Amino acid sequence: MLLHICCAPCAIYPLKVLRGEGHEATGFFYNPNIHPYTEFQKRREALAAYARVSLLPLIVDEAYDLEAFLKAALEAGNERCKSCYRMRLEAAFRRAVDEKADAVTTTLLYSIYQQHETIAAVAEDLSGRYKVPFLYKDFREGWKEGQAKARSLGIYRQNYCGCIFSEYERFAARPEKRGEKR
Repeated sequence: MLLHICCAPCAIYPLKVLRGEGHEATGFFYNPNIHPYTEFQKRREALAAYARVSLLPLIVDEAYDLEAFLKAALEAGNERCKSCYRMRLEAAFRRAVDEKADAVTTTLLYSIYQQHETIAAVAEDLSGRYKVPFLYKDFREGWKEGQAKARSLGIYRQNYCGCIFSEYERFAARPEKRGEKR
């Protein structure tokens, strides 16, 4: 099974579940949405360290297609998350074909902040196109467990989704973050 991974903290619980069900997972990191580049590096390095201690085979796509991500996100407007999911999951399905993986799933399904229905719809469409099954799992039930484990392991934990838009929404968009009164 190819497990698309957005970051190390989000991989902990899904990996536990998949292994508990008897799946042999290989991690796949492809996230050109992460901004700035130094954040991309931190997340990639944290995942590589976690993969070593958890004995998770890991494929890292070093491509940092920031311009392609930004172009697609800007063109998509309010649908930018869907565009981002498609870009990253399409890379995962292409890699799954190359690796002859039995199925694809994603740690995006772990986050309580992501659009699960949209992720599933995009992945199902890609599954049909690439002829690789998509395994939908609602990993959100393990949110607290995975986050606690990440803290106990000292794994780098970010405080926004990754893209410049989510960073803005997290920090600058709220008046209290800019020092303004409501």
